[in-house]
Amino acid sequence: MSTTETDLYELLQVSRDADGATIKSAYRKLAMKHHPDRNPGCTESEGKFKAVSAAYEVLKDPQKRAAYDRYGHAAFQQGAGGGGHPGADFGDLGDIFETIFGSAFGGGAGGRARPRRGADLRYDMQINLEEAFHGKSTEIEIEVSEVCDTCHGSGATPGTQARTCNLCHGQGQVRAKQGFFVVERPCPNCHGSGEVITSPCRDCRGEGRIDKPQALQVDIPPGVDTGTRIRLSGKGEAGPRGAPSGDLYIFVHVKPHTIFQREGTTLATRVPISFTKAALGGSIEIPNLDGEEVTIEVPAGIQSGKQLRQRGAGMPVLQGRGRGDLVVEIAVETPTKLSKEQRALLEQFRELETGDECPESRGFFNKLKDAFGG
Repeated sequence: MSTTETDLYELLQVSRDADGATIKSAYRKLAMKHHPDRNPGCTESEGKFKAVSAAYEVLKDPQKRAAYDRYGHAAFQQGAGGGGHPGADFGDLGDIFETIFGSAFGGGAGGRARPRRGADLRYDMQINLEEAFHGKSTEIEIEVSEVCDTCHGSGATPGTQARTCNLCHGQGQVRAKQGFFVVERPCPNCHGSGEVITSPCRDCRGEGRIDKPQALQVDIPPGVDTGTRIRLSGKGEAGPRGAPSGDLYIFVHVKPHTIFQREGTTLATRVPISFTKAALGGSIEIPNLDGEEVTIEVPAGIQSGKQLRQRGAGMPVLQGRGRGDLVVEIAVETPTKLSKEQRALLEQFRELETGDECPESRGFFNKLKDAFGG
């Protein structure tokens, strides 16, 4: 994606992992705001309306969106030196981006076209909750376009040079009249570079880049959550013919945990306790993600569903200080297997019950009596 090209996600003001409903809602809001009928005579609003409409045409379609995420705007440029998405026919969209909306997407009148920056890449990484808590340093391997070692990115056979394109005279743009309009589009002879390679490098076939497996070190900071995006600058695809490389984005996905549920920096878990501990009170020990045990004090008479909070025992704050909380939901468990001695003691306890021990139960049955006439 060129440094002069506007990112489609930024145009619609959504994140790169936004779902279809979010993208649609954002488009409708912006299209309504910049619609020509609401802004008569405003060329800026008209341009923005066309730009967000073109962006939505790509991002609403899963195939086109996947191509854009992989190749950037190069996926929609016809004859872009192999930069387009293989097997996808996006030529019409390419014409839209490069002609009608040229200024919004990196085109523009006058001057030589700037080198097209390499595409940004996406890598999805799954980690467990313990790794999200502590952070991790790991190595990934991806296949990515790198600068050709033979021609050092020029695309020309060593010892030769590219010549100025004789069709656009080095401007990289040609003008054509379409009805009442004069539009500019990338030169079909040099594909917008302004130069023609007469003797292409045999290794990269004139692209200036070749696909290679690459091992990269990735540092995952403590506190990451699903949806966290880590940017590795310049680790995306190399730009054609020596243009700058794109970026690599690591999208983190945290797998569900068997004990803890997570909401932001808060950890939550459900802990069953015996009915005697619920009645008499006590304490419970819970192993935490940091390897330490957390002691939770249980007050006497606690009921099922009651939540106890331990401050500072949750997840680390991403790129900050401190930790969230640990929330324990109590579940009072009724015993299902009793010895003779235990049963005898419970029978004795039942004989001593006055009803004051369980005020909620007594209140409920009193209401029943009142409601149904005793």
